Amino acid sequence: MYTLLLVLIYIAFISLGLPDSLLGSGWPVMHQNLQVPVSFMGIITMVISGGTVVSSLFSDRLTRRFGTRIVTVASVFLTAVALIGFSFSHQFWMLLVFAIPYGLGAGAIDAALNNYVALHYTSRHMSWLHCFWGVGTIFSPFVMSYALRTSTWNTGYRLIGIVQLGIGLLLLVTLPVWKVDTQAEENNAPAMKLIDVFKIRGVSSLLLGFFAYCALEATTMNWASTYVVEVKGISPERAARFAALFYIGMTVGRFLSGFIMNKLGDRKMIRLGICILSCGILTLLFPTGNANVTLVGLIIVGLGCAPIYPCIIHSTPSNFGAGRAGAIIGIQMSSAYIGATFLPPLFGFIARRIGFGIYPIYIALFMILSISMVERTFRVTAGEQSRAPEGRRCSAS
Repeated sequence: MYTLLLVLIYIAFISLGLPDSLLGSGWPVMHQNLQVPVSFMGIITMVISGGTVVSSLFSDRLTRRFGTRIVTVASVFLTAVALIGFSFSHQFWMLLVFAIPYGLGAGAIDAALNNYVALHYTSRHMSWLHCFWGVGTIFSPFVMSYALRTSTWNTGYRLIGIVQLGIGLLLLVTLPVWKVDTQAEENNAPAMKLIDVFKIRGVSSLLLGFFAYCALEATTMNWASTYVVEVKGISPERAARFAALFYIGMTVGRFLSGFIMNKLGDRKMIRLGICILSCGILTLLFPTGNANVTLVGLIIVGLGCAPIYPCIIHSTPSNFGAGRAGAIIGIQMSSAYIGATFLPPLFGFIARRIGFGIYPIYIALFMILSISMVERTFRVTAGEQSRAPEGRRCSAS
């Protein structure tokens, strides 16, 4: 039953990844069809991320009250409704309306499942969990590319919305399987207050590091298509496929990382990811008009990003304790979505004035901030544990 439950959790994370790459891959055409500036994609991502911030902050309370399974199923259906709503939108304001349920659903499922897997499964399964998120992100750009060639971007959203609805129905009819985790969920202890979470040593640097990493990842995802159109002169239809290369690199990287994560540990995997990510950024900076170099660079960036997100999340219970993990991971998700909300639009604002050629430099700055803050968190929590040898177990180094 635990194996079947894990499969269902993986499928649920595919549903989380499906919408995440649609907007970036379709936006070069969408903004023209809607007759809005290219930078307006940032407004949509801000509304989506605003919803995810709210639901992430309340995820610990929702999970303790209703359980992971109910939160997961309800969230998948909420995002399915939002995607189908996107598919019938023909004005910009309609996208903003449906961005609200999309954000609320995505934030709740993200925090609930990340917390559950961090508590009850090894780092290998956390990596593979996010690998399946990548499966969803890879699938969507190809659907959007097909829709742009044969119909409109609305069709791309409609097709993904139908797939999302199917996943929601599958999770609904298999709800009895989730009973296997009812004894494992920690619903008896009261939820921590936000102010108490911020008082924990190491939490502030963790949130800033996660904020920076997710700003990097979201900027890379959302602006990859526009970057290759504006800087490399590639057609929008081909650019939608180029955007998928980042997701392919990240997904393959997370699959492969799963085989070595338990041996190396979270901290070493994060460092390895940063080294690979640096190589990818340098490739993007290479002064050439050859589109294949950009192709390789996006793949390497994706490979580098692969272990960072899951390892930061998985290390939270060992760094701060299982009883605190739900509240901290919920706030981590909020910091992630704040980074994803404000930093990609900031890039769009800057790029319109300086040029989209700053794309690799922008990513590099947040990579440096992320690794410096995450390393500080590991040092602080290791110091806390050394002063309290009977306290929390640390297996992240």
